[in-house]
Amino acid sequence: MYAAEGTGQASRYSFFKSILWADVPGDRLMTVLRLFAVIEAFSITGPAKNLLEFARRAPEYGIFTTIVTFTRGEADNQFTRAVRAMAANQEGLALETISERGPLDPGTLRSLRALVDRDHPAIIQTHAVKSHFLARSAGLPGRAAWVAFHHGYTWPTLKARAYNQLDRWSLRAARKVLTVSIPFRDELVAFGVRHGNVEIIHNAIPAGWGAAACEPRQAAELRAHTGIAPDRKVILIVGRLSREKDHLTLLEAVSRLRDVVPPHLVIVGDGPERPRIEERVRHLGLGGSVTFTGHQSSAEPWYGIADAAVLSSLSEGSPNALLEAMATGVPVVATAVGGVPEIVAHEESALLIRPGDPAGMSAAIARILTEPGLADRLKKRSHELIRERHEPEARTRKLVSVYRSLSPSQSS
Repeated sequence: MYAAEGTGQASRYSFFKSILWADVPGDRLMTVLRLFAVIEAFSITGPAKNLLEFARRAPEYGIFTTIVTFTRGEADNQFTRAVRAMAANQEGLALETISERGPLDPGTLRSLRALVDRDHPAIIQTHAVKSHFLARSAGLPGRAAWVAFHHGYTWPTLKARAYNQLDRWSLRAARKVLTVSIPFRDELVAFGVRHGNVEIIHNAIPAGWGAAACEPRQAAELRAHTGIAPDRKVILIVGRLSREKDHLTLLEAVSRLRDVVPPHLVIVGDGPERPRIEERVRHLGLGGSVTFTGHQSSAEPWYGIADAAVLSSLSEGSPNALLEAMATGVPVVATAVGGVPEIVAHEESALLIRPGDPAGMSAAIARILTEPGLADRLKKRSHELIRERHEPEARTRKLVSVYRSLSPSQSS
């Protein structure tokens, strides 16, 4: 079963069209485009964050966005609350929730088809492998232009790996597949997706993101609350605790740092690898030098106390954690995987290292923590790159261009 949030969809859409046209001169009437964004999200993940940022700006471009998400058990979660709050304060946004009884509930397909048949969107966008599979299985490519967002793959469970394999079948039916790095594009082409159907669009973040967290008093209060001694150098990693993030190599690197500086590692996030990570912390004798924050609604405050941010990943696309560190002026050590080298350059805006190399990682972190001139140079250039290449407005324009090209005459 699905449920519309707020007022009826038809009336909200008609009202949006009327106020949009009223605000635009007659010779520049904008065609209203109706967009369905299908995503499974229970918290504000990276893809969810980017979707919300687009939905906030989309009305300026004549796009009415309906976010379609799934609930199981609890009908409300952090993500639905965030969408509902946005929809209450702006026109051009609506929320639909589909209640499912399990991962293979056939009612989910029926509800998805019914929503699309009721509202006739011009564009359907999907995020991640489950939504891709549901879109193709429900026959949605025959009902609207389908744009699939490919964010890369994780491998936490056998079920997730099975979905990853099904994605090869799903994505071949999409009109456009938007991905976040050249390696991901090449991987999709190897799966059988036509090269001309794949487009690279990096993630985005406002240049002012995190400014409040860097205010000295707020940072000092968080540090004191967390119990981190004033002499400790704080190393931050943000992301899901899963194997591809390779927290274990980072722990080895931090252990080696103890002969150079007094380190304290802050691990923001949660996930299936947490027991293994905690066991390695005990094995290395790092118990007093590591803080697990668990899942956080936003990692923003933690950047305010960080002396260095690390991405130790074995695989990445266009990592939001990298962009967050760049925006907040925290110097970065990152593995040169996926789309990372497309965003930052070694020795100019970050220090790039090989994946799975604890000695190289430790040496790079030590340089940032002991060479103030290097840290300042990396911070300055990385923040310039956010302003030049990664502001959300530029990403929004790119997406609008893709959607308009697929539905040039949409006016219903």
